[in-house]
Amino acid sequence: MTTLFTGFRLGGLQLPNRVVMAPMSRVRAAEGGLATVSMARYYAQRATAGLIVTEGVQPSLIGQSNPGTPGLHTDEQVASWRPVTGAVHSNGGRIFAQIMHGGRVSHPDTNGLRPVGPSAVPATGEVFTPTGPQPAPVPRALDTAEVPEHAASYAEAARRAVDAGFDGVELHGANGYLISQFLSSNANLRTDRYGGSVAGRIRFAVEATAATVDAVGAERTGIRLSPGGGFWGVEESDVPELYTALLTELAGLGLAYVHLEATAPEETLLELRRAWPGALVMNPVLPMGAKQTGRSEADHWLRLGADLISFGRAFIANPDLVERLRTDLPIAPADEATYFQGGDNGYLTYPAYQYTA
Repeated sequence: MTTLFTGFRLGGLQLPNRVVMAPMSRVRAAEGGLATVSMARYYAQRATAGLIVTEGVQPSLIGQSNPGTPGLHTDEQVASWRPVTGAVHSNGGRIFAQIMHGGRVSHPDTNGLRPVGPSAVPATGEVFTPTGPQPAPVPRALDTAEVPEHAASYAEAARRAVDAGFDGVELHGANGYLISQFLSSNANLRTDRYGGSVAGRIRFAVEATAATVDAVGAERTGIRLSPGGGFWGVEESDVPELYTALLTELAGLGLAYVHLEATAPEETLLELRRAWPGALVMNPVLPMGAKQTGRSEADHWLRLGADLISFGRAFIANPDLVERLRTDLPIAPADEATYFQGGDNGYLTYPAYQYTA
């Protein structure tokens, strides 16, 4: 019987369990988008996960969404990540870098550049900047000739990730960032080959993924998606058709996995499971009032055909989450005030479970 603790072959990796640490922005990078010693300790503490997927890593300066996030577009950034991947591997873990281009979800105060997007339509709400939240600016719509270079930026970051010691990469195609913006029916108002029809709106995602596969191999490439998620004001008017078409195109690339957030009705997600022949990572939606996903949600999705289950907030305060799930120990709550504040408090200060006599 398959459980969370059954091993799984993912691409070229043998995972000891089916628990995935989901990507979570913690904004602890040093100036210049460099990974730090504290980041190495943070990820190494959680190396018992079957797979770790890092926080979103920008593939270019213009792709940076939030201040304090790390990059993979300079030699210095690559060098800074090597102690992180080395620490995880020394602790017996496996780690993918999530490549995240923010697109319109950015601000000139963060990186000195006007954000770009598929169309000149701003995100809904306020974006993070070095001086606090500010209204999302109107992005510059990419010219048709520019789009391929932004798709290629994922592949170039993936090459750098492998050079930095990562086992693979996950393209961030979810949560209202650039790939998600191209998939959208209200953020993407283009009339060229990258917009309009479903085939046009999925083109950027397919090209970015195919370029990454060419760069580092299919067994080292995954993608995360949030069907119908609505993040940052993104709308998708035809979720089943859109994502079935996308998964059908991606299926021919032989990816290591697709990582779905349970942001659509369960019936739709089961349709997408049937459309995707490869490994599926499912990130369950939190039940009403819950602070983090637990064992019951994980077991539910394993029964419905997911291969791996990703946990987000539960990993923040529980570096030993796999053991807590295995032995039904209490899952500690995280202090939300420390999610993005920087420093080691609320980052490295959560202990493993303390047994008492």
